[in-house]
Amino acid sequence: MISSEDAPAFPLCATIGIIGTGLIGGSMALDIRHAGLSSALLGTNRRPESSAEALRLGLIDRAVSLEELLCESELILLCIPAGAAAKMLPGILDRIGERIRSASASDRPQPVVLDVCSVKGVIVDAVKGHPFRGRYVAGHPMSGTEYSGPSAAREDLFRGKAGILCDAEDSDADAVALVERLYDALGMRTVRMDSASHDVHTAYVSHLSHVLSFALALTVLEKEKDDKHIFDLASGGFSSTVRLAKSNADMWVPVFSQNRKNLLGVMDAYLARLQEFRSAVEADDADAMRSLIEAANKIRRIIK
Repeated sequence: MISSEDAPAFPLCATIGIIGTGLIGGSMALDIRHAGLSSALLGTNRRPESSAEALRLGLIDRAVSLEELLCESELILLCIPAGAAAKMLPGILDRIGERIRSASASDRPQPVVLDVCSVKGVIVDAVKGHPFRGRYVAGHPMSGTEYSGPSAAREDLFRGKAGILCDAEDSDADAVALVERLYDALGMRTVRMDSASHDVHTAYVSHLSHVLSFALALTVLEKEKDDKHIFDLASGGFSSTVRLAKSNADMWVPVFSQNRKNLLGVMDAYLARLQEFRSAVEADDADAMRSLIEAANKIRRIIK
C-alpha cells in the first residue's frame, strides 16, 4: 500500500474524476486516496450500479453524472474500453475547451484528461487536430488482472510497473508533467513512445497472451466434455497459462477489434512458431525441439 511518506508535498489536484471505476480506475482511486493526491474523488459509470458499488467500497467520494465530473475535475481519468474512449474523448475535450474559454486567470490550472487504454492509435486519431488536443495525454499503465468491476480494484496494482506515455509532443507540457507526477506517485516508471509502436508492442506482450489463453481454455473445456478427470491433473503451469481466460469479453473484444491489424500479424508469427514445434514433435526430432526450447529460454534476459 502507498503510504503517506510516499505522498507528494501537496495534492496533485483538488478534484480528480474517474470515468469507469472498474479494475484500473478503481485501483487508481485507491492509490490516489492513500497517497493523498486529491481532496475529492468523483466517479461516473455507464451502469449506475457500478457507481453505487464504487461509492460503497470507498473508491470515490461522490458518484456524479458525466457532466458534473467534466465540470468539476482538474484531472479526468478515462478508464473505459478503447472504442468507447475514442467516441467519448472529442466531447470531453470540447467540454474542457468551454471551461478554459470561460475561466478567469484565478481558475488555473487547466483541466487534463488521461486515458489508460491498451490501444492508443484509434484514440489519438479521434482527436487529431482538435483545438484542445494538448489537454489530452495518451497513457497506459501496464498492469492489470483477469478480474473486472469495482470489486476487482486493489491497492498497489501499479507499483513497479511501466506507465506508458504516448505522443507526448502532442500534449501540453504541463499536462504531461501532471501525468508523470501521477505515475511517479503510484510507483510507476514513465516510458515514452509513439502510439503506433505502443500498439505493436502491446499486441505482442499483452493481446496475443489473452488470445492464447482463451484458445487454450476452449481446447481444454472441449476435452472436459468427454473426460471429467482432466482438471484433476491441472497444476500451476496450466493455471498460470489459462488465468487470462477469465478476462471480461466486454473489455477484450474492443481491444482485439481496435488493434486488429497488429494482432493478426502477431498471431501469424506465433502460428509459424507453433508449426515449427509441431513439425519437430511430429518428426520426433529431439535436436530441433531442444534448439527451439533453448532459443525460447533467452526470454530469461527479459523476464526474471
